[in-house]
Amino acid sequence: MTVTLDRPLTGRTLRLPTADGFVEHAVREPVAWEVPAGPARTRTVFAAAHVVPRAGAENVPGAPADLDWDSTLAFRHRLWSLGLGVAEAMDTAQRGMGLDFTATTELVRRSSREAAAVGGRIAAGVGTDQLAPGAHRLDAVRAAYEEQLQIVEDAGAQPILMASRHLAASATGPDDYLRLYSGLLSQVRRPAVLHWLGEVFDPALAGYWGAPDVATATDVFVDLVTANAANVDGVKVSLLDAGHEEDLRRRLPAGVRLYTGDDFNYPELVEGDGQHHSDALLGIFAGIANVAAAALVRLDAGDTAGFRAALDPTVPLARHVFGAPTPYYKAGIAFLNWLDGRQPGYAMVGGLHSARSAVHQARTFALADEAGVLTDPAGAADRMSRYLAVHGF
Repeated sequence: MTVTLDRPLTGRTLRLPTADGFVEHAVREPVAWEVPAGPARTRTVFAAAHVVPRAGAENVPGAPADLDWDSTLAFRHRLWSLGLGVAEAMDTAQRGMGLDFTATTELVRRSSREAAAVGGRIAAGVGTDQLAPGAHRLDAVRAAYEEQLQIVEDAGAQPILMASRHLAASATGPDDYLRLYSGLLSQVRRPAVLHWLGEVFDPALAGYWGAPDVATATDVFVDLVTANAANVDGVKVSLLDAGHEEDLRRRLPAGVRLYTGDDFNYPELVEGDGQHHSDALLGIFAGIANVAAAALVRLDAGDTAGFRAALDPTVPLARHVFGAPTPYYKAGIAFLNWLDGRQPGYAMVGGLHSARSAVHQARTFALADEAGVLTDPAGAADRMSRYLAVHGF
């Protein structure tokens, strides 16, 4: 389903670079999206939030992350104000790509306090990234998970058991995954979310669940969830394969949610097929929070056509932001929020803002404007002009 938003022009035109020249982009007026009175009633939805570096810090590759806490936490308050839950310290927050364990721990604690203060929903990633890269003894991998699980639960956040590069490098087969995850799930204080992040997002996770092919890995995953269903709130699957997700959610035990992590096909997956639907834990929702929130208002009202009319125009933007090489989608999420004035500069920890070209980000701007994502298109156009000038356009 393709939807075109009928919006008046601002009268401002930008000359945007492309791979082989320039295009003229006519900037449009903002959309007055519905603002929800609270969280969605028919779906459970998290936005995986990014982090903002402190402007004066040496946030260069290999340096410890130094965050702008005011901007980082203000962004989370915006998500809560729109009725979205916050998925904290996930790959969108640059886990394994600039956000070190010390900063992660502080982020989880600070965000959880803020969530408690406003009654916002928060879940947080539990991983093993305090370990040195490479293979480790499985008991060391489990101990790393347990350390982070305690941090997250002590902070008051729901745990998300993230896929581990260390486990992928250390496990010898499916039984190692089943034993380790079953042990962790037996310890959780509240039902956790299991996260299956595909190799398109992180090549180091190839063969996860101890199987080289997705079909066998899925069987292992379903066995794990079924055996531990009482301690599993849901599963977050990020394989960018809608057909696989639809098959998987039919196989899950009753009461276990499937939180889509498919940033290519989310509208139809969240809408569902009349019998099954996906909830959501999405990085793109951190970039299109206003549109996502408004779409969910319409879905709650039973207006599936209105839900799709709001959300479908964001899909080209999402597919662009999450395009190959997909691990660098974080640069698009940060860029969208800088464009809209929610952080003082376009910068990322670890210098990751350099991961996408000016041509790529020019297209990000155009698609965001066309989808009605920008709350201040005129201000975003000014920032885009300055950004392009710095890059020689």
